[in-house]
Amino acid sequence: MEDTAVEEAEVSGAAEFAPALIAAHPHGNSLAVAIGPELRVFDLKAGSPVLLSDDCDGLSHSDAIRAICFSVSGALFASAGDDKLVKVWKTDSWRCIQTITSEKRVSAVAISNDDLYVTFADKFGVVWLVTLGEDGTEQVSVDNKPVSILGHYCSIITSMKFSPDGRFIATADRDFKIRVTLFPKNPLKGAHEIQSFCLGHTDFVSCIAFTSMSENQSFLISGGGDSTVRLWDYINGYLLDTCQVRDKMGELLEPNETDHSSLAIADICPSNDGSLVAVAIQSFNGVMLLACDVVEKKLTFLKVITMEKSYIPTSLASSFSSELLWTVMGASNMPNQASSQLLTRLRIVPCFQKDLISSDNSPAILEDSEVPHCEKLLLALQGSLDIAKQEEVLASVLAALKVSMHKMLVKKHYSEERREQRKRGRNDKKIKN
Repeated sequence: MEDTAVEEAEVSGAAEFAPALIAAHPHGNSLAVAIGPELRVFDLKAGSPVLLSDDCDGLSHSDAIRAICFSVSGALFASAGDDKLVKVWKTDSWRCIQTITSEKRVSAVAISNDDLYVTFADKFGVVWLVTLGEDGTEQVSVDNKPVSILGHYCSIITSMKFSPDGRFIATADRDFKIRVTLFPKNPLKGAHEIQSFCLGHTDFVSCIAFTSMSENQSFLISGGGDSTVRLWDYINGYLLDTCQVRDKMGELLEPNETDHSSLAIADICPSNDGSLVAVAIQSFNGVMLLACDVVEKKLTFLKVITMEKSYIPTSLASSFSSELLWTVMGASNMPNQASSQLLTRLRIVPCFQKDLISSDNSPAILEDSEVPHCEKLLLALQGSLDIAKQEEVLASVLAALKVSMHKMLVKKHYSEERREQRKRGRNDKKIKN
């Protein structure tokens, strides 16, 4: 029965929905949105959309982008996805300086804190590394050979982050675990020293983020398909606290929307000082705010910010210097979806205010006219100014989002016959010329 359901989902494409992604430049210089194969960037300083420059032999993204990120310095940006390409961009010119080809589809990407390396994870759970160079990465490079540095033994990696001090790389997977690995001084020789495993999730881990209130102390926060957000001492692998999202959402959702699979955590975004954590939930039209007390080592439910019924955030972002939480809704790879329908919707909330913890009031969601650069930004990143009026498009995206994450990340079970069929179809098992 389970095999049949999974196979039907694969045939229909339901398991392949690609959520829209958003990333904010750490210093607030720009904002990037990915939807399907499209990468849209807006320059917040100049108040204008960015024209991307790609000199890497015309190898533009041709399939859904699954991961995007800025480097800590903001000098670099990386995008990667189902087309097996990893592209690295310089953000001062938005020129692609490296295109790396993976043998398998890419599920996560991260840039080291010193901007010297880009790491990416493929669908078999292997983390690869490519050197960006110490010369400011001015030279365009195609197919710089990646080196394998660690693996999760065939478990899909869902999220990957470097620690604030750059000493560790944390990887989360759909087999419920988080692995913290020492990032070596010479990573080209591999990352063999495991610092800890953070074990406690009872379903796939969908997202991780580091939070820090001082240079000397930081913590790891994770969200998963078990409807929990967890706080970790990642150095020792200790679980410090757990917030049960399902318990808090019962009064806000319909009874059929509070089951295990409907309340998967879609994304998390800590504030710059680490005192607040915004949480996006698979079936919820809004975001949940948690207070993070690193002294008491506690996660506490603070409040819920409810948005319109037709809006379910798929990704969250914020910069170091802003109180704004940027959210995006969108999905690609849906059946019968035309390229003209690769639309996203943005909603922005000033929810990272310092006095929010002590206030009983909820922050007001910005109207479109209040968004920085208003129509210019929305047209560039959404693809349309009247997306809110396109009810048919929003309805199809909404229906997809309510089931997509759990179908994408829950571990699938196959009969022995079906498993052998899938093995024979794997690209890495085919004879190469």
